[in-house]
Amino acid sequence: MIKRILKAVFSRFAFDCFALLLQIVFLVAMVLRIGDYRIFAAITILSQVIGIIAVVYIINGRSNPGYKIAWITLVLAVPVFGLLVYFGFARSKFSFFERRRMQVLNQHLKPPMKKLPDLTGRITETSGEGAARQSAYIRNSTYCPPYENTETEYFPIGEEMFSAMLADLEAAEHFIFLEYFIIDRGIMWDSILDVLKRKAAAGVDVRVIYDDVGTIKLLPYGYDKTLREMGIKCRIFNPAIPILSAALNNRNHRKITVIDGHTAYTGGINLADEYINEKERFGHWKDSAIRLYGEGVWSFTLMFLTMWEYWDNSREQYSAYKPAKYMRRIPRAGGYVQPYTDNPLDNEAVGETVYLNMINRAERYVYITTPYLVVDNEMITALTTAAKSGVDVRIVTPGIPDKWYVHTTSRAYYEVLLEAGVRIYEYTPGFIHAKNFVCDDKYGTVGSINLDYRSLYLHFECGVWLCETSSIAQIKEDFLQILRVSRECTLEETQNVKLPTRLLRSIMRTFSPLL
Repeated sequence: MIKRILKAVFSRFAFDCFALLLQIVFLVAMVLRIGDYRIFAAITILSQVIGIIAVVYIINGRSNPGYKIAWITLVLAVPVFGLLVYFGFARSKFSFFERRRMQVLNQHLKPPMKKLPDLTGRITETSGEGAARQSAYIRNSTYCPPYENTETEYFPIGEEMFSAMLADLEAAEHFIFLEYFIIDRGIMWDSILDVLKRKAAAGVDVRVIYDDVGTIKLLPYGYDKTLREMGIKCRIFNPAIPILSAALNNRNHRKITVIDGHTAYTGGINLADEYINEKERFGHWKDSAIRLYGEGVWSFTLMFLTMWEYWDNSREQYSAYKPAKYMRRIPRAGGYVQPYTDNPLDNEAVGETVYLNMINRAERYVYITTPYLVVDNEMITALTTAAKSGVDVRIVTPGIPDKWYVHTTSRAYYEVLLEAGVRIYEYTPGFIHAKNFVCDDKYGTVGSINLDYRSLYLHFECGVWLCETSSIAQIKEDFLQILRVSRECTLEETQNVKLPTRLLRSIMRTFSPLL
């Protein structure tokens, strides 16, 4: 027990928190030391003027309206503090030149994608105009096209994915790419790391990207160097600096594994023991993932390589990593797959638009699993309109939350959705972390994108849109199994809450874009 406390006290996370706290205390002390009323009044007037300018700037920005309202409320309610927080945390940490460079790297996706056949006409013939339009949107927004000749296998639980991934990693002969938000030492990561070390020693090109904030409490400082000493190439995404800045924004929330160019994994599962229920944190951890084998893996390979280029300051020869180069067998055809990426630097909410398109085009049902239900007006309108139009809209959220304040905010949205006929369930056994949509037995998406502002607007994310693949039925069956152990929420219980709870939910909903 004492060792654990000492480890926590002297951890990098504790040091960073202490450094940030000192800066906050310093700023507050500076304000309190202003004893002269005239100086204080002048600063107050100046802060009000700057606040008005900031409000005008926020209104004319390209961010989501809900995000704007939250910041405007904070800036006007507490001018000095609100301004400090806004200028410190509201904007992207990436500078203009960094943003420009990343956009240039994203343009590198264009040439290799243009060489692929355009399947729009075929999708229209086999799956309808709505599917073709969804596919065209993803391609035009992310340069990620649809693919045939790609097998998909859906994993309804982390343990099953882990077993399959280990087997695929053991079979790797040429390269392994891993890009994850969270990596934590334990049974899962140690098992994977053992394979990676052996493969790297055998000459396999092994690369790892992990997010600094996602792992700040889990991995020791300099862990990237430890991996490199093992022969594993490693880069840290957006290293956090303990100063008052937007360092916590724009995280890499993607989950990508690519093996020899022909096999890929994505979904909600990070590389830590709770994701395979080897460590219990919030009851039973329900997550999901999907495995691709075939041509569709190419987009995930390019996603990883462009991210690697940015942080490694290198230039890759993409043609060396094409799926067909090392493919061992011909994939079983069936339907279309379209991996896609989303990033906060292009002012395009791709992840949300993919979700909205599925909801708006649904004819019979839309089933959704999400750990967080912190949604904007566009999403509320889409969900309620679909439900009022007779579409069976069902959403499953956690029964045991990982963050009480986010769960409180999620419940603040229940009433308006339930009133419209949306059915909401909470996963009784524990925490559901899966981010899945399935619609009309024809379409689905599995990925890393939550239904909250951070995932939809601030994080780097990824997913795969599925059209009439065999995995659609698997996702639907998993959802129906989830309902059997979930509790359905009622409109009456959301309305019959105590006044303090209702007030707290209202406040949390107002500032939900900032969570």
